[in-house]
Amino acid sequence: MLTSLTLADMRDGLRKKTFSAVELATAHVDAIEQSNGHYNSFITITRDKAVEMAKASDAKLAAGGGGLIEGVPVGVKDLFCTKDVLTTAASHILDGFKPQYESTVTTKCWEQGGVMLGKLNLDEFAMGSANLTSYYGTVKSPWKKDGQPLVPGGSSGGSASAVAANLCPVALGTDTGGSIRQPASFCGIVGIKPTYGRCSRWGIVAFASSLDQAGPLTRTVRDAAIMLNVMCGHDAKDSTSSKLAVPDFEKALTGNIKGKRIGIPKEYRPDAMNAEILAMWDKGIRLLKEAGAEVVDISLPHTQYALATYYIVAPAECSSNLARYDGVRFGLRVMPENGSLNGMYEKTRAEGFGAEVKRRIMIGTYVLSAGYYDAYYKKAQKVRWLIREDFTKAFEKVDAILTPTAPSAAFGFDYKPSDPVEMYLNDVFTVPTSLAGLPGISIPGGVNKDGLPLGLQLIGKAFDEETVLNVAYALEQAIGFKEKAV
Repeated sequence: MLTSLTLADMRDGLRKKTFSAVELATAHVDAIEQSNGHYNSFITITRDKAVEMAKASDAKLAAGGGGLIEGVPVGVKDLFCTKDVLTTAASHILDGFKPQYESTVTTKCWEQGGVMLGKLNLDEFAMGSANLTSYYGTVKSPWKKDGQPLVPGGSSGGSASAVAANLCPVALGTDTGGSIRQPASFCGIVGIKPTYGRCSRWGIVAFASSLDQAGPLTRTVRDAAIMLNVMCGHDAKDSTSSKLAVPDFEKALTGNIKGKRIGIPKEYRPDAMNAEILAMWDKGIRLLKEAGAEVVDISLPHTQYALATYYIVAPAECSSNLARYDGVRFGLRVMPENGSLNGMYEKTRAEGFGAEVKRRIMIGTYVLSAGYYDAYYKKAQKVRWLIREDFTKAFEKVDAILTPTAPSAAFGFDYKPSDPVEMYLNDVFTVPTSLAGLPGISIPGGVNKDGLPLGLQLIGKAFDEETVLNVAYALEQAIGFKEKAV
C-alpha cells in the first residue's frame, strides 16, 4: 500500500517514477476520509489543495527538479497558521479563523515540495497529554487494548495517531513540555523536538513562548532527519531563531556510535517506576553497549523540581499569550444582552476557552500577580536555570542521555485521574529537556505485556541533533521494532 511507505521510500519512489505525487496524495486523502470518522485525527481535510500541490510536484519531478520532499504528503498540526485554511488550535475561540499568512515552518515544507493533506487535531491550544481537551472531540489512537480504543497522547495526538494509522507519512507537531515525544511513545512512532531556536516559531499559535518548538512525527529516524533538514533554519521574523548553520541531518545517520558516551540519570529511576518501562530502558542500555557505546551513570539533581517549575512557567506564559483572544479582531465573538465591551470580553472568553485552558490561564495569572510573582514565577525561573546547569555539567561527561519517554503506555478513555496533576505526570520524563531547551527524540523501545508500544528518549547537547539522531538510528536498528497498530 502506498500509505504504509516511509517518507524516504515515498521520496525515492517519486524520483524513480514508481508512482506519482497525485497517486500518493489521492491514496492518503481517500484513507483519511474513510477513517477520520473513527480516529478524528483531522479537523480539516484539504483534498483539493492536496491534489493541486501534487500536480505541481509531478510537473517539477518530470522536469528533473523538485525539493527535498517533493510530492510527499504532510499533515499539519492545527497550531500552525496556514494561509486561507481554517486554523483553530482546536479551540472554539478561533472559530472561522483563516490566516492571511503562512507559518515559516509550513512555508519551508511547501517550498521543499510537501503536499498538504489537512490540519490535525490536538489538545486545545496544545494544553494536554492525552488529546482529550479539543473542542473538536477526542482523538483515538490506532492502538487498542482488549479491543478498546486508547488515547494517542498529547498535545500532538492527532499528528501521532495519523502517522501510526498510515494517514500520513509525516506530521508537523509542536513540543512545549513533551507534546511531540510523549504521543510518539504512546503511538509507537518517532518524534523529535529539536533544540529551542532550531525551528522558527513564527506563525505558530503560541502557548509558552520560551518553550514552544516545532518538530516532526514520523515512522523512522531517517524520516525525522529528512524533515529536520526541511524545517530548520534561521528566520528574521523570530528573534529566538538561531543563526547557526543547519547540517545535513540525514548524512549524520552512519549508525556508528563506538566510543560515544551515553549518560543514564539516576533521578529517572523513581522507586515506584513501572517494571516494564524499567526493563525496556535496561534493554536499551544493553543494546547501546553492544553497539560500542560507553554507558556512564550521571546525576541530574534538580529533576525532582522540573514538573513543578514547568507548571509555573508555562501557565504564566500561556496567561500572557492568550490575552489576545478577546472577540474583537478574529475568531469567536459572543455579545452580552447589554452590548457592553467588558461583557463581550467575559462571555467570549467564557464560552471560547475550554476547562483546561481556563485552568492554566488562571494559574498563570495568579503566579504573575502582585505579591506572588517573586514567590512563584521568579523562583521557578531560578530553578529552571539550575535544571539547565545540571544538563550542562552532565554533557561535560557524556555525548547523549538515554531515558524512558513516558512513565506508562497509552491508557484508555475510561481512565479518570483524581486531579489534573495526575495527568500532568505523563510529562515527567520530557519536561526537563524542554526547560533546558535541548533536543530530544522518542523512538519505539518495545511493547508491554498488552502489546502496547513503549518509548525511549535520547537527549543531546544544544544544537547537536546530529548525535541525537545517529544514536537514535543505531538504537532503532538494534531494537528492530516491527509492531504496527494497523
